[in-house]
Amino acid sequence: MTDYGKLSVSNLTSIAELKTDDVHTIFGVAAEMKRNRSSFPKVLQDKRLAMLFEKESLRTRVTFEVGMQDLGGTAVFLDHQEVRLGTREALKDVAGNLSRWCHGIVARTFRHRTVQDLANGASIPVINGLTDYLHPCQGLTDMFTLAEIWGDTEGKKVAFVGDGNNTCHSLMHAATLLGCDVRVASPEGYEPNSKVVNYAMRLAGEMGTEITIIDDPRQAVEGVDCIYTDVWASMGREEETEERAEIFAEYRVTEELMGLANADAVFLHCLPAHRGMEVVTEVLDGPKSYVLENAENRLHVQKAVMALLMG
Repeated sequence: MTDYGKLSVSNLTSIAELKTDDVHTIFGVAAEMKRNRSSFPKVLQDKRLAMLFEKESLRTRVTFEVGMQDLGGTAVFLDHQEVRLGTREALKDVAGNLSRWCHGIVARTFRHRTVQDLANGASIPVINGLTDYLHPCQGLTDMFTLAEIWGDTEGKKVAFVGDGNNTCHSLMHAATLLGCDVRVASPEGYEPNSKVVNYAMRLAGEMGTEITIIDDPRQAVEGVDCIYTDVWASMGREEETEERAEIFAEYRVTEELMGLANADAVFLHCLPAHRGMEVVTEVLDGPKSYVLENAENRLHVQKAVMALLMG
């Protein structure tokens, strides 16, 4: 592997802990891995990744398992029924034990504190595969995909339309760090977390960019370069689906809404998507949609993260 240097962190629990140089390092390694997937050195040969999942998964599980295989390592999947994080035994003890057997941990949990406690208790790298608060692997992937499309992210405008959830939070972190203006349109009471917004606004002040939080989706997408959305009821909130469908109805991404963005604007969604809910099929499957490219890029970005932290 070309010497790209090291990350300034020993874990990936939040993009807010990264520097812009860290993100560029990840992107450089991910791009090389994508170009040379079949011939890239097995930099994690004989290394093992523990996968602790409280939540169901398609993209996160497959991309981490396949990523470890591509890099010469193996992955051990542990679901919540087997481990019962924080109930069967202390998280510190789980982290300590896994540190003796494995070389890295990826955790997909409900509480963000769970990932933080694992990172504090482990002597091996811990990667946040998703929590109710943040989704850093997704945020990094989103910006990697946009960097591929645009070449340069600085000065671009990204609009997130819908629930101010974990995906929105990490997108704000990553986009601001890479010089984008960010607009978020959410119904009142469903805005992104104030701590995330305050951090992004401070960073935007340093970067010379803008953060806008409004409740008007049409205003949010006007003249932007990317429109992003996610499910209206995140995992664990399925019982709110019917209620939220009524509240979020005007936040559906339609061809009309896409038409308010720049002519060459692209559409992203982290998936899974509910067709006809947060996005119509014509947009999801349309020529401006890069959702499958983005899904593929989860593999390359996460491989880069693992190689840089575990290699």
